[in-house]
Amino acid sequence: MSDQTDALLREKDIIFKRIERRQKDRLVVIVYDSAAGAQVDSLMAENFPNLEGETLPVTGGYIEKHYRLSEQEAVNIADFAVRQALETMRNRVDEFGVSEPTLQRQSDNRILIQLPGIKDPERAISLIGKTARLEFKMVAETVNVAEAQKGNLPPGTQLLFERNTSSNGVVTETPIVVYSKTSLTGDLLEDANVRIDTRYNEPYVSIDFNSVGGKRFEQLTAANVGKRMAIVLDDSVYSAPVIRERISGGSAQISGSFTSQEATDLAIVLRAGSLPAPVRILENRTVGPSLGHDSISKGIKSVIVGGLLVVSAMIIYYSLSGLVAVIALSLNVLFIGAMLSLFGATLTLPGIAGIVLTVGMAVDANVLIFERIREELRLGKAPKVAVDLGYSKAFMTIIDANLTTLLAALVLFQFGTGPVKGFAVTLSIGIVASLFTAIFVSRVVFDFFLNRRQVRRLSI
Repeated sequence: MSDQTDALLREKDIIFKRIERRQKDRLVVIVYDSAAGAQVDSLMAENFPNLEGETLPVTGGYIEKHYRLSEQEAVNIADFAVRQALETMRNRVDEFGVSEPTLQRQSDNRILIQLPGIKDPERAISLIGKTARLEFKMVAETVNVAEAQKGNLPPGTQLLFERNTSSNGVVTETPIVVYSKTSLTGDLLEDANVRIDTRYNEPYVSIDFNSVGGKRFEQLTAANVGKRMAIVLDDSVYSAPVIRERISGGSAQISGSFTSQEATDLAIVLRAGSLPAPVRILENRTVGPSLGHDSISKGIKSVIVGGLLVVSAMIIYYSLSGLVAVIALSLNVLFIGAMLSLFGATLTLPGIAGIVLTVGMAVDANVLIFERIREELRLGKAPKVAVDLGYSKAFMTIIDANLTTLLAALVLFQFGTGPVKGFAVTLSIGIVASLFTAIFVSRVVFDFFLNRRQVRRLSI
């Protein structure tokens, strides 16, 4: 805000001595007389209406104009920061590719994150907790770096360090002095992607600004041709190239001897946006395989018990035709496992619950078909004709029943959190698989026997 205030004061030709930040929550503008103070008050009220003003005289005839947020506005901003941080972290986790993540807000300023199936916790912590504030600052080339390291920094400058990685992986830091004023921020980024430098075969991050950012970047480079511009991420300089010419088109690149993983993680956090405030890891727990293994074992047992009960009921009630339903049920579970493996899904307890429910529902379509076939057989139809009519009459009923359940599962997936989404995924896959096995697979089994043998009586 101090940079914005400085720019506004200069734009309006308001004479002031300096701008300071005090006590972390106060912006102080020091002016020479009351007339300039009135102009500052008017400007601040117009551009920052949420700030409360206060005037304090100081020795030497100067006047200090103090501005700070009201208590209610500070609470509102803190609440918004937590909500924005939650959304930003969710975007990063989604791009990181974690299955069924859980992100929940707890109390006022705490966020609970659960990442099932994560293989590299340290990388996830680094990725999620990185502030990722991208800034473009001009290098103060006239400042003596050695003196700056001793603490002799001119006003309006700061000492940062440029990160360099050698070919053998050794990371070194080179001191560099930049102007404190941020010329451009990453809030105006539209996209960030990893690219490969064909000359050196090294990855770098290509960034694209939106229309406003593209214009500002072009103006910035046009006004500083021949000067160095530092690309700063979280107070660490990634590169400080010399601006050779005006750069139009709204594109730039960040290079810094990245590994592929580092470049990918940087692109992810830039795409997801910066956190509104730094975050701190208060507690980090890793659930060992013993608890997870016990839960999964019980879940698998429930699937087996439920499956055996369904198999027994079908065989007892429908005789040999019940075996056809059992074959369809076995293929259904096999297809669910194959699709979950294809999607790289993590099998959690809600996911197992979805499989258990699917096992119970998988024979519904067969029951409808078999009852239709029984009706046709009671009317004196031949087995093959009864099977044909049974499938054709039950088809629309099966589609309607499963389609409504599938729509409900899709709604759960769209609006639910991690565990709910896991349940919705397995349920959706199970419904599609049961439709295929009940309508197509079981029909193929019936046709296989009926077309090769003269069947007079159907065991159903």
